[in-house]
Amino acid sequence: MKILYGVQGTGNGHITRARIMAEALARTGADIDWVFSGRPPEDYFDMEVFGDYRCFRGLTFVTRHGQVRYPQTILRSNLPQLYRDIRALDVSGYDLIINDFEPVSAWAGRRAGKPVIGISHQCAFLHDIPKRGENLFVRGFMRYFAPTTTAIGLHWHHFDQPILPPLIEPSHYPNECLSNHYMVYLPFAELEDIVPQLRAFTHCQFYVYQKVSEPYDEGHIHIRPFSREGFQADLHRCEGVIASAGFELPSEAIQLGKKLLVQPVAGQMEQQSNALALSQLGYGAVTQTLTESAISDWLSMPKPRPVFYPDVASALAQWLVSGEEDFSELQATLWRSVPEPEVQQMPFESA
Repeated sequence: MKILYGVQGTGNGHITRARIMAEALARTGADIDWVFSGRPPEDYFDMEVFGDYRCFRGLTFVTRHGQVRYPQTILRSNLPQLYRDIRALDVSGYDLIINDFEPVSAWAGRRAGKPVIGISHQCAFLHDIPKRGENLFVRGFMRYFAPTTTAIGLHWHHFDQPILPPLIEPSHYPNECLSNHYMVYLPFAELEDIVPQLRAFTHCQFYVYQKVSEPYDEGHIHIRPFSREGFQADLHRCEGVIASAGFELPSEAIQLGKKLLVQPVAGQMEQQSNALALSQLGYGAVTQTLTESAISDWLSMPKPRPVFYPDVASALAQWLVSGEEDFSELQATLWRSVPEPEVQQMPFESA
């Protein structure tokens, strides 16, 4: 089977999910071509699993200090180039097009009249799940940014909707819990938005991942460049995680039983909704602004129980290549082993 797989390159969560699916699909013997868009080609890293992948400019949000900047987003969007890229991507030779919120391959498939299967967290928002900040513009954006003919959403709970559990990357690291060790990953914020608030907690060791060229330390605050291996090592040995309200990292933290404090990106419906869902499910605390008070309150909270998710990627890969159309059986099988969340809503700070 010849597959074209398009992946949104903004943020590392989409790429993490793609890595998981790459290995699962490879086990089926499928032949896959990969397309990425949304970040400069030189900013991708640890991409060996994707072979000779292609990059397009695509579309992405511009953020600064943790907030979406819509005027700059519009100004930096090159719609004529997007149109040219869509026309240039030949999808005629593929048996299947899979898409993770990537506009070039999705629209190329739509233009050619070919089915496109969406596999993403964003696809879950086409269903009745916890949402915050949704409006007519956002609803249209979620549906048409990367249009699909079949949408398979992923989330931490089924919410009685036709969606699947998260894709969790298998790990060779032992899951430890070093007391007072915490990982911080807020990719849409600047260091000056993060480090000052951490200085007061000298009894804690903070490992802060940011876009820096070299690692360095400021006492108990350890600044680290993006590194898949280093990131995973620190994630597995920390007690808790401070992160934006994306999907992949909170999913890993939930499965590992790490304390979770999320700061959703202001003005982004997906992250605001993720934060609401985490709070309602009792999986994480939420703060709109990273303050010493918010961190202090979170540090005093108890450590949660791990929530073990099944091997969704392998089951989904087999389902995709088999051509099976009964999605309900796949969904029921995968959720059967996931325990229902303990109903204990976590703190949620409104904007």
